[in-house]
Amino acid sequence: MSVDVDKPAQPPADAPPPPESIKAIPVRHYGRWVAALVVIGLIALLFRAFASGNVNWGAIPQYMFNGDILKGLRNTLLITVLSMVIGIVLGVILAVMRQSKNPVTSTVAWFYVWFFRGTPVYVQLFLWFNLGLVFQYIDIMPIYKDEWSDFMTPFLCALLGLGLNEAAYMAEICRAGLNAVDEGQTEAAHALGMSHGRTLRRIIVPQAMRVIVPPTGNEVINMLKTSSLVIAVQYYDLLQAAQNVGRDSGVVVEMLILAATWYLIATTVLSIGQYYLERYYARGSSRQLPPTPLQRAKARLSGGFNRSAGGVG
Repeated sequence: MSVDVDKPAQPPADAPPPPESIKAIPVRHYGRWVAALVVIGLIALLFRAFASGNVNWGAIPQYMFNGDILKGLRNTLLITVLSMVIGIVLGVILAVMRQSKNPVTSTVAWFYVWFFRGTPVYVQLFLWFNLGLVFQYIDIMPIYKDEWSDFMTPFLCALLGLGLNEAAYMAEICRAGLNAVDEGQTEAAHALGMSHGRTLRRIIVPQAMRVIVPPTGNEVINMLKTSSLVIAVQYYDLLQAAQNVGRDSGVVVEMLILAATWYLIATTVLSIGQYYLERYYARGSSRQLPPTPLQRAKARLSGGFNRSAGGVG
């Protein structure tokens, strides 16, 4: 007797019919469409207002790479970098002083943070500029001696005003990062015979960087924008250059828009650098790092190509 193995088995006559497949109907969110249309309409009205305004838009690309504008941009980037270097180095020192068991050093660090965080940076710039009323001469016996007005140049005034103010904020950021590391890490390092300084360098600081880096990136971006206040002490920055060019050429508002454009470009570049720096220091806490924007774009392009070719995207 032969059996046809290729023939499918027939269900019994009294078996219930198979269940129908569930057809999911997506919920329609009409509110989202209405909100999107309202936002698009407002953006269109805003663009229309700027396009029909009495603004010489052709002057912006004309002066985009003007020599005075580029000089102001270079000075802005220079004062930003140097001020952040002073702020970070001094902030780390102040954070360690705040953690010290010595009451004198911890009190001095606390007072520094209290004063510089409690007064506006604009006021501090004027104070540095006018300290000649208190110190008429700067006298470093074997090295340097001069009048305060000659010593405190606009560049030095801007550097001290921004850098020392930033140090107070960086001190709190670094202190928060150091406190975020579990105390067991320090105890284990000391049990292995490591000194306090070596424990900070090898154990505490590398782990604290994951907490310190994101707000530090924000501080760099904020410093770039705050540097526009140095116009108060006559330092030639991007804003000062834009105002000078606008006054000489008669396109004041256009040059302010140009300055805002350069600030946006610089902050965008810094934001990209901050993203990759945060991603670098996240390696110790994440098993799998999220894809970068470039990797996501390549994945979408390759997925679309595979679908168009008949493959699986």
